[in-house]
Amino acid sequence: MVDQARARRLAKRIASIVATAIEYEVKDPRLRFVTVTDAKVTGDLREATVYYTVMGETVDAEPDYDGAAAGLAKAKGVLRSKVGAGTGVKFTPTLSFVLDTVPDAARQMEDLLAKAKAADDAVARVAANARYAGEADPYKSDHEEE
Repeated sequence: MVDQARARRLAKRIASIVATAIEYEVKDPRLRFVTVTDAKVTGDLREATVYYTVMGETVDAEPDYDGAAAGLAKAKGVLRSKVGAGTGVKFTPTLSFVLDTVPDAARQMEDLLAKAKAADDAVARVAANARYAGEADPYKSDHEEE
């Protein structure tokens, strides 16, 4: 087995090579808004998984996930050739592409945190004008009886 440090270095190199190739060498218009976010390589260095995200053309536009997946599948052979030439390993790993869901999960977490902050602010506004329903100290003490 190969040590994990080598696998991590190779994964970083693969991510860099694939990202550069998508940006400058692959001329598929479906890949214009694809960004490589990470790569993982198996311990035997035979398979690499490349994670990617897809941005929309505008802020409000829905990304074309299916088109990006089809473009990556079509360019897989070219990208593997680039990886083989750029890494110099004995066996060029096979590439598989997986849509990265981390940005969507982060956006959902930010929305939940914003809702929680708004609820905390509402509670703080109500508490600022609140008064006790009874006495300020409802417990009996020895000092009052004397």
